[in-house]
Amino acid sequence: MQFLTLWLFWLPVGLKTPIINTKIYMQTFELAIFLQFFVGLIAAVNPIGIMPIFVSLTGHMSPEERNKTALTANIAVTVILTVSLLAGQFLLDMFSISLDSFRVAGGLLLLTIAFSMMSGKLGEDKQNKQEKSESVSREQIGVVPLAMPLMAGPGAISSTIVYGSRYPGMSSTVGIALTIVVFATCCWMLFRAAPIIVRFLGQTGINVITRIMGLILAALGIEFIANGLRTLFPGLA
Repeated sequence: MQFLTLWLFWLPVGLKTPIINTKIYMQTFELAIFLQFFVGLIAAVNPIGIMPIFVSLTGHMSPEERNKTALTANIAVTVILTVSLLAGQFLLDMFSISLDSFRVAGGLLLLTIAFSMMSGKLGEDKQNKQEKSESVSREQIGVVPLAMPLMAGPGAISSTIVYGSRYPGMSSTVGIALTIVVFATCCWMLFRAAPIIVRFLGQTGINVITRIMGLILAALGIEFIANGLRTLFPGLA
């Protein structure tokens, strides 16, 4: 690294400028990837839409217990998505699934979830009636159903695997993992203020936000499908 620094120092200014510009471009490109992944997670998880479910599930708890449940849920989300990021490519290789095929399947899944969100269905696309009835009898709701399947559901997991497989470099993997941590921290802060936000927005406001998130998620799903089909069928490009 020292040698590279000295080498850049002694380069003529005319040669040094393109190298520096390329480095800045790569950093900007990586930041754009992380921002796109962050927005995709917001759309896939829809933390605002999950808030009424969180409030109803923790209604019998004290504020301290509710905050502890929110912390547990978001730690579990971080662990689940990070494992998906690190082991996603291994699972695809184990089942001999190409990234582009998984990208198309993930895009179709995101579209299905997006259509449910745009219909105003909160959580019904991520948790069936049997899972809902089982969660009522459990004391620890932070992991099930909040973290899995409501937050780290099929849409969030498939998005994480696609981004992790598409950008397998060490710096990109670390950046995506840090993006997951930032996302979970933001969700934790939202859940701590969930009762106030739910009262302020009301059910109509939450439904409007859910439909907007569904529209963004649908666009992301179509992007996944288009990129996958373009590689699987080059004639379509």
